[in-house]
Amino acid sequence: MKMIPRFGVSSALLVLLIIILFPQACVDATSRSHTPKLPSPPAVRNPHLRALVEAYDRYFSAAMQESETPGAAVVIVKDSVIIFQRGYGLKASNKVLDSIGTNTVFRLGSLSKGFAGVLTGMLVDEGKLGWNDRVLRYVPNFSLSSPSQTSQVQLAHVLSHTTGLPYHAYTNLIEANYDLDSIIARFPRLRLHGKPGEIFSYQNAAFSMIGKAMEATTGRTFPELLKTKIFKPAGMKNASADWESIEACRDLALPHRRSGPDSITHRYYNAAPAGGVNASISDMGQWLLVLLGYYPNIISDGTLAKVFEPVVQTTRERQRFRGVEGTKKAYYGMGWRILVNGQDTIVYHGGSVNDFRSEIAFNRHDGIGICVLFNSVTPMATSSIASFFEQYYQQREAILEWSDRMVD
Repeated sequence: MKMIPRFGVSSALLVLLIIILFPQACVDATSRSHTPKLPSPPAVRNPHLRALVEAYDRYFSAAMQESETPGAAVVIVKDSVIIFQRGYGLKASNKVLDSIGTNTVFRLGSLSKGFAGVLTGMLVDEGKLGWNDRVLRYVPNFSLSSPSQTSQVQLAHVLSHTTGLPYHAYTNLIEANYDLDSIIARFPRLRLHGKPGEIFSYQNAAFSMIGKAMEATTGRTFPELLKTKIFKPAGMKNASADWESIEACRDLALPHRRSGPDSITHRYYNAAPAGGVNASISDMGQWLLVLLGYYPNIISDGTLAKVFEPVVQTTRERQRFRGVEGTKKAYYGMGWRILVNGQDTIVYHGGSVNDFRSEIAFNRHDGIGICVLFNSVTPMATSSIASFFEQYYQQREAILEWSDRMVD
């Protein structure tokens, strides 16, 4: 007599039990199996693009180990779809079963400025704000050491870091958790470095006045406006811009120092437009799609073009992409850095806050973008974006040719 393997008996009993207890599940499974599948978007099927992503994944994994970076997350988008997203490492390096996932929340630091620029553009479209509106119209306690210059500073100057204030004016007070009004009251003590619109001088306190302008004209705070106008419509389910939200977050990456994991601080929630946004890598994939123009219900392509338009030439930003050959000039727009790389333009920003590092960059012409988030101050933050675009440009011809054939 032939013996029936124990595994076969157990499996048969399990199937019978499922049929008895959950008959509808079997019907649903059968019906789903006959549902025709829609073809994947060309970007997902592109073999050259897949090879690029796989190579970048290997590079990133190896770099994580080499640099001893505790945790990170990456998302890559191309032609209206997310083609890759992954978490690497740990939320807290002292917990081996605490892996970073695609919904794990990080602090973004100065990537927040890009949200402020786009949100301003949306409010301009609605007639609530104007790029050339005087800051005094919305922030009556704003003043500089020069009364005439005070009256000349516009919202566009705030967003492009061209108010005339010295470099990083009172950033130390933001980090000491001073409220923004008390910081603004100190601006008249500072010696001005130029006239409005003439000189790029990076700011955090002055930049955050855009949030006060938004609240003055809409009656809603910067975090509230982001939630209703960008986060919800774009499906950014984990994103926020306030301390209370990140304090309540259960899936959270902790910042790390050499000694190990640290705690989330209140820094920059008092200046949210400059550095207070929190988000997961899945959120940032949707954000990249917004920035590339694939959410016209949120913001028009024309308004995006205005936000990304070069306003003032900068000098240090060329070093950000030193790994990519051909970067000749760098500019700042409305909350964004614009890097001219040969015939290409890359819109970019980096962020650093509370021992988190973040980077985002995209090429609007090619419809491709990437964001990387880290929960430590790692050397990977200065190389990972440049490495991606360097690899992309090497394979771009094959990637685009394949895409053109699919369209034809």
